[in-house]
Amino acid sequence: MPRAFTIAARAVVIGLLASPVTARSQESPPERAPADWEATAIDYSNVPYPYPVEYLDVELYGLDLRMAYMDVAPTGPANGRTVVLFHGMNFFGAPYEPIIRALSDAGFRTITVDRLGYGRSSKPLIHYNLHIPARNTKALLDHLGIDRAAIVGHSMGGMVATRFASTYPETTTHVVMVNQIGLTDTRPGRPWPEPEAAYRSALATTYESVLSGHVRYYPRGWKPEYLQWVKVQYGLTLNGEWPRMARIRAAQRMILFEDPVVYEWQHIATKALVIGGAEDRLVSDFPAAARNVAEQLQNAELVIYPGVGHSPHLDHPETFHPDLIRFLRSNPDEPEDQAWRSSDSGRDR
Repeated sequence: MPRAFTIAARAVVIGLLASPVTARSQESPPERAPADWEATAIDYSNVPYPYPVEYLDVELYGLDLRMAYMDVAPTGPANGRTVVLFHGMNFFGAPYEPIIRALSDAGFRTITVDRLGYGRSSKPLIHYNLHIPARNTKALLDHLGIDRAAIVGHSMGGMVATRFASTYPETTTHVVMVNQIGLTDTRPGRPWPEPEAAYRSALATTYESVLSGHVRYYPRGWKPEYLQWVKVQYGLTLNGEWPRMARIRAAQRMILFEDPVVYEWQHIATKALVIGGAEDRLVSDFPAAARNVAEQLQNAELVIYPGVGHSPHLDHPETFHPDLIRFLRSNPDEPEDQAWRSSDSGRDR
């Protein structure tokens, strides 16, 4: 059974205890990369996107670059609100189509960016940090004439969401951290990892290593549709520009050590939601770590799903999307329910 999880004192989360997530039968992905898989273009030009892609010109380190994004209008009755989505380290904008569609149906305008170094955005060989996507996204919102937006980030995107909310509080109506990584400062007692070693590690990427990384996202079992994201990531290694891309991947990984966000949560007064699957295999005891984040935030709600892993938007959308939409519809100027702060950790038996 799943290990201990923290329960937010809200009916929607408590209801999960009465109806625990049902484990699905295991399906196995191929042990080896299919022979017909082609290389992923470094600009992702041969990777389908669910919505039209636009570009914002940005200048960084004296370089003229482009940041790709999807700007999706609401399909349901428009509520006048905008949501910005930040992707995780092993993803890019397109895999978040289920969230985009759910938000669009609920009346939100949804902007999903490919951070520099990912997807269809430029891939410069630079020293990366979290200020770069935060600054570029603020420039994008200014370009689009958007004064305020809700910020949602998954995995490493949660770190970007934290940095954005702490840097631009006047722009941020809500901030959501979905199975965020970087929940502790890993530097004490650990020497600085030399970038060349990180590059050699990235260069050695194989189909098996990519697949293993994706499989651990889904403790409830594998679905065939997950394989397309393995294909895109592994396909980069088949590209003649893979050595260059491996250096970019290594530089992105260095962010985890060099640019922690753990000292920023206490300064964020924006209405916040810390949400995710309890069985996140990327974080040691994710429920406890997530609770620590929520306790440091000034105005947060905490929602944890027992039995669910690192990607609840793909693995548990039937509950995750309604919870996300409910929060984003809330009045940003009204305090969030803090009853969970006095609750104990629950245990699924």
